[in-house]
Amino acid sequence: MSEEQAEKPRPRYSRILLKLSGEALAPATGFGIDHNVLSAIAGEIKEITLFPVQVAIVIGGGNLMRGASYEARGMDRNSADHMGMLATVINSLALQDALEHVGVTTRVMSALAVQAVCEPYIRRRAIRHLEKGRVVIFAAGTGNPYFTTDTAASLRAMEVGAEIILKASHTVDGVYDRDPALDAGARRFERLSYLEILKRGLKVMDSTAISMCMDHKLPVLVFNLQKVGNIKRAVLGERIGTLVSL
Repeated sequence: MSEEQAEKPRPRYSRILLKLSGEALAPATGFGIDHNVLSAIAGEIKEITLFPVQVAIVIGGGNLMRGASYEARGMDRNSADHMGMLATVINSLALQDALEHVGVTTRVMSALAVQAVCEPYIRRRAIRHLEKGRVVIFAAGTGNPYFTTDTAASLRAMEVGAEIILKASHTVDGVYDRDPALDAGARRFERLSYLEILKRGLKVMDSTAISMCMDHKLPVLVFNLQKVGNIKRAVLGERIGTLVSL
């Protein structure tokens, strides 16, 4: 073994699910997709694909459409949620394009039938894509209204056998006891149990997603996407953000 091979860091996980918020792609003001941000995220994802790690991704659609906000204005919840699912398909296709521009083979698999632009979600096919070294982006949430993309991330992570959910936040560097944007004295946790999240009502993921992770002992690492290199640090198992586990 060469000295270079001996010194190359090894990832802690062999298969991960990266959860990105749609808002992370938005320009500093307004809605839509910031191409520079998209390219930067694609570059960081490419870096981790150079390790022996299989990468699945779930991305939200809040930069384009949030079903809950339209429901509050009087729209039928089912219609609003389906519109939100289609927003995640748009973001997934944008991320696929950015990844393939940097040489990363990517597949988008949708829980809704949009076969002209992406594959239907089939669990065994998704696992095969991962085994072949392709990045797989799961679009359209669970395919059902009333479920968030956090729940979709938990579900897909368990279905494909991911070892951890890496929840990349575009606003905070972990889980706090209070909103750090409003209270400078807010304390960040290094570790939390699923039950503590539920009892305290902390805004990490929705309660359905956290309960699913707890039932299946699937850890969640919450960290800051804005700091360059954090996705790589998370994959290598470095101590960043907040780890949610038993």
